[in-house]
Order: sequence, then C-alpha cells, then structure tokens
Amino acid sequence: MKYETVIGLEVHVELATESKIFCSCSAKFGAEQNDHVCPACCGMPGMLPIVNKRVVDLGMTAGMMLNCDINRTTTFDKKSYYYPDLPGSYQTTQWFAPICVNGKVKINTSKGEKFVRIKQIHMEEDAGKLVHDDWTDTSLVDYNRTSVPLIEIVSQPDLSSAEEVLAYLERLRDLLRFAKVSDCRFEQGSMRCDVNLSIRPEGSDKLGVRTEMKNMNSLSAIERAIDYEVARHIDALENHTEELVQETRRWDDVKGKSYSMRTKETAGDYRYFPDPNVMPVVIDDEWFDSIRASLPEFPEVKKAKYTEELGLSEYDADQLTQSRAYCDCFEAALAESGMAKESANWIISDCAKALNRRQETADMLKINGKALGQLIKLVSEDKVGRANAKKILDAMFEEDIDPLAYAEKNGFIVSNDTGAIEAIVKAVVEADPKSVADFKGGKEKALMALFGKCMKELKGNCNPQVLREILIDQINKA
Repeated sequence: MKYETVIGLEVHVELATESKIFCSCSAKFGAEQNDHVCPACCGMPGMLPIVNKRVVDLGMTAGMMLNCDINRTTTFDKKSYYYPDLPGSYQTTQWFAPICVNGKVKINTSKGEKFVRIKQIHMEEDAGKLVHDDWTDTSLVDYNRTSVPLIEIVSQPDLSSAEEVLAYLERLRDLLRFAKVSDCRFEQGSMRCDVNLSIRPEGSDKLGVRTEMKNMNSLSAIERAIDYEVARHIDALENHTEELVQETRRWDDVKGKSYSMRTKETAGDYRYFPDPNVMPVVIDDEWFDSIRASLPEFPEVKKAKYTEELGLSEYDADQLTQSRAYCDCFEAALAESGMAKESANWIISDCAKALNRRQETADMLKINGKALGQLIKLVSEDKVGRANAKKILDAMFEEDIDPLAYAEKNGFIVSNDTGAIEAIVKAVVEADPKSVADFKGGKEKALMALFGKCMKELKGNCNPQVLREILIDQINKA
C-alpha cells in the first residue's frame, strides 16, 4: 500500500527584544545562570505583568510578513503547565484571540511552488531551561529564558515531506530575519520546531494517529527525525510492530531514534482561561499603519533590483539578500560611492571576513554604510591603498569614524611625491641584486618580491601602478 505523510509545524521564534515580555529583565542570550531574573518572571505571588509593546510590534510584523490577518484586539490567556521550568505552574500565552490568523507562505521545492497555510501566530512567554547532570543525578533550572518573548507560528497540516518542511522553515527564517523579528538561530534556541506527523493511505482524507516530535536543534536533525518517524509509522501499520498512539516523542540525534516522552495532551488538558492580570491589547489604525509602513521589501524583490537595475551578479545579490543588515549597509554605501560592484565586494568579502573574526553573523553588521561608501571612494580615487583601507575598515567595526580623517591621522594617505618614492625604490633595488638579476632573467615573481618590499617601506601609501613603473625603471638602470 502507498502512504502519504501529513505534517504540521509549531515553530517557536524568540523575538529580538531587549527585555522580556512582561518585565524589564534582559532577554539577551548568554548570561550566567539565573542572572536575568526578577520576582515577576520567577512567578512570585503578587507580581503583575506589564506587556512589552515591542513584543506586539514584532508580532504584527511577523504576521504581515507571512500574509496573516491581524486581530485588532488581542488577549492573553493562562495555559496550565506544571513543570519546574515555569515557576508559576502556568504559561501566559494566547488561545482565544491570538495576534495573527489565516496566513500563507509560498515555498519552492523540487516539485514546484506550494502554499503552506498558517493557522495562527500567537505571542507567549518562553519557559526556563532544565540542566540535567547525569553524574550527580540532579536537575537544575536556569530561569534566564523564562518570560523571554516568543511567537509560535502554527501551520495547517499542509506539508508532506522533509523537503517541504525544510523549505518552509528556511522561508520563515529568511523572512523573519529580514524583518528583524528574530535572529532565528537554531543553535541558540531562538528558533525551535515541533513536528506533528501522521501517515495515511494515499488518497484518503482521514488523518492518521499523530505524534509530536521535540528536541530538534538543526534543520538536518529535523530532516532525519521526519524520515525516521515516517518509517516507524509505516512499519507499525504494515507489520504491526507497535500500536501507534497520540504522543509526544523526543528525538535523539546521536542515536538517530525517537523515544516516547508522554501521552500527547489535548487543548482541554491545558485548561485555558483568560489571564485576568493582563489587559487586552487594542491595536488602533495609527499603530497598525506604522508597522505596515516599517516593513522591508521581501528579499526576492531586493534581489531582482540588485541584478536587473544595478547589474550585480546572481551570486552577489544572493549574498547580500541573506541579511537585512547587509542590504542596508550596501544601499547606504552605494548611495555615497555610486559604485554597486565595489560596494557589494566590500560587504560580502571584507566585511564578512571581519564578522567571522569577531564570531558574529551577517545580521550583526553595524558599521556605518555611508562611511563605507566614503572609504570605497578613497580607494577608487587612489587616495588610500587597499591594505590600509582594510585597516580603516577594522577600525570602523570598533567605532563610528570618518575614513578620511582617520586615514590622515594615521598616515594612510597615498603619497604623490615621486621623488620620495624613487629614493625608497632605489634603496630596495640596490639592497637586493639577486631579485634584480632573477627578474632580468625572466622570473616575474622576483618583481613581485621587490614590489612587496617597496610597498612595505612605503607603508602601503603609494599608487600601485606608479610604484610598478618606477620599480621597473630603477631595475633597468641597475
């Protein structure tokens, strides 16, 4: 018998806010355990939550990017959830009136285009993190993540393969990162995915027994987990190896297997009820319109502009549109320099290398794009050499500087004094007769060796073409 897979996703995305959803504690990743906590996010009695407006801004932004309808009055509810990582024994979430409903996202796979419907997007607080120590047989809890703001994007069961799931997740990640809703980093937990999966005979409209898989921290792990679970379901149906039940399963990526965690709860088990401590959020026209006006162009729209209007290659456009920060910097540099190709090269090559050295991502690029355009002009006008321009770029990553003023202060301006250049070149040529003889004997590399020595003596402050001409002239005289 042929089977078809039915998959729906619950994608949790931590929002790019400075503070938590209901208190002023920092929402930043990477602090010492229990460093970012207060009585409010620790669930102490008598503490009243106050909604972080920025969370609602980003919730609306996400919904608009994913073609959702925005509920102009949205409310918060309590979800009963007894577990140590939620100190209040409930989670503040949205059930009755989520902020976004009825969206859709277009994906591309080997089978062509497809739309995935989004049932809803709701705002909620994240849970803390349990740390299990097998050596001491203890579990500790870190509440730093408690009340970090999340949106949960709930899809309809429109996906039918691991390929479609990955395409959908990559599309969500691209759109949400581009709109600066989240950095969507699986490795830090700011994007997480629960996979709801069932199997049914091909052509049937009746859903099979559904299982939910958790604990997948990468796209490759999600792909492997889906393939495993599909095979497990088919084996159970055809060979009666086990009875399929509605449950939550944990994925072990090392062993390549899923394990039962608990029977899957239903909505009734959570006993949702309106949170009396959080007032409804009413989104008026002015607020709604301000978010709509702040939306960026979609990555594919910018890519088309870069290739068709600016003449960039497909590769360059792809690299730039991987990040909103790259695009913003590129457009500011282009406006200042007027040079599209050079601006793109500096960002996707030199800036990318600087980010790698700092162990930062493309979305963390914060240099002044206008200043980068000024630096590009200094290089194109032969006022600053390429090597020294890279030093100026490194300084731009540390502080907001004026490239010309910095170049003048540090002696990076290219010298036009041919007499001084000739004196240095003559000294280098006289000090290295072997390289001179090698070049005259036909070894081109010998010229480059002499060129490098001259440029080192000149500290890079020389027009390369002028230096080459003077160097060859001095060699011929030697």
